[in-house]
Amino acid sequence: MTNTQTTQQDVVDVLTADHREVEVLFVELESRQGTPEHRRHLADVVIAELVRHSVAEEMYVYPTARKALPDGDQVAEHEISEHADAERTMKELESVDPSDARFDELLAHLTSTIRHHIQDEESDLFPRLRAAVAREEMVELAGKVQAAKKSAPTRPHPAAPDRPPANKMLAPGTGLVDRVRDALSGRPTSMEELHKKDA
Repeated sequence: MTNTQTTQQDVVDVLTADHREVEVLFVELESRQGTPEHRRHLADVVIAELVRHSVAEEMYVYPTARKALPDGDQVAEHEISEHADAERTMKELESVDPSDARFDELLAHLTSTIRHHIQDEESDLFPRLRAAVAREEMVELAGKVQAAKKSAPTRPHPAAPDRPPANKMLAPGTGLVDRVRDALSGRPTSMEELHKKDA
């Protein structure tokens, strides 16, 4: 194994980094600091990040878990169910004004759901995948996940299919429509865009 192979990120590294980024946003939102407009933008970025992350996991990580783990179907179904719950909450949160008390209620539900989901993945699924799947495949999955996130939707679509192959067919077209809507509305979908808005 070359040094390049040992230093390449695997899919667990990529997804864990996503988890840390979302947690930073959650903490800022929970502080209730900033203008209502800033809090709306933070929530929009959280939603976009979570949707992209979920789509990528459903396209590549959960199918891998189904193949590699003896209880992979059960694990994948549990994770997909948690994604569906979070997506319904995000859809509601998308349309609630940050000055409305419902905004903080929905945010509290979303953060609780996502933190539980992260704990499940990082303490159970991720270590099990690393133990069951060859390092080369885990590195290859990292690339696929990163590529999927670039074309994935940025808005929740709770009625959309969560399982391959249907979600693979939906994601690119839906992602393009979402990005056009985001650009027209000025909705930030990344930390970089948020910082530009705040500048």
